[in-house]
Amino acid sequence: MSNPSTPSDSPPPTPSILAWTLGFLLVGAAWGLTTPFIRRAALHFHPAPHASLERVDTSTKAGWVRGKVLRGFWIVVDLLRCPGYAVPLVVNLTGSVW
Repeated sequence: MSNPSTPSDSPPPTPSILAWTLGFLLVGAAWGLTTPFIRRAALHFHPAPHASLERVDTSTKAGWVRGKVLRGFWIVVDLLRCPGYAVPLVVNLTGSVW
């Protein structure tokens, strides 16, 4: 007696070789075509000054490390706010999900 609410034990259908090939080509295009735009945006990027960086006391080792971490944080935030960098980066990263 089989239970009608249980799914069948058959495996899901596998994609065709054409679907695999097209998928690999799209991923390659997403990675290859966006990389030059990401590089160009990163090379032409000049970080803006932030008030939180000016208040850090760099005379101590802990202050120096804190200043470097804050500077790195603000550079990442400013880069992601720049559409010339963020849009190609998102397209590039979606290639990893495909």
